[in-house]
Amino acid sequence: MRIRAAASAELPLLQDIERAAGEPFRMLGMAAIADDDPLPLDVLEAYRHAGRAWVAVDAADRPVGYLLADTVDGSAHIEQVSVHPAVARRGVGRGLIEHLAATAGARGLAALTLTTFTEVPWNAPYYTRLGFRSLAESDPALTEGLLAISRAEAAHGLSAWPRVCMRREVRRAA
Repeated sequence: MRIRAAASAELPLLQDIERAAGEPFRMLGMAAIADDDPLPLDVLEAYRHAGRAWVAVDAADRPVGYLLADTVDGSAHIEQVSVHPAVARRGVGRGLIEHLAATAGARGLAALTLTTFTEVPWNAPYYTRLGFRSLAESDPALTEGLLAISRAEAAHGLSAWPRVCMRREVRRAA
């Protein structure tokens, strides 16, 4: 698997990956997540243009997964990571996250952060296996930026299911 920057022409494929990656939520009674529209092309283009959109590609150089990142309070925040179900459980998501960890370390960022569902097997339990830890409300690592993201997600209806902020330290490049 190779990871590289997303190309403009691939952005509709990222939307397709997002739709496909949402379908498994349906079997957990989370149809609203499965039915949620992917990010619009202009938003994806903004991430791509800023150098904050990466794709994992197959042997034909076609995206099978992607990751979008922001910088939030000195950490690389995973805004979105999606893997097409046809290639799930093959290390694609892990590869994308490790790529971001290396990029974040090279930029001198302290950690990776994300918000996710606590009870979805391929969400919080998966990220815990990748070295992320849940942030309690009293944890000083639960920054104002992460709280603002959580509030925005709640306003979007995501708080209908238990969610958590998570953090993983990264090694800074020397």
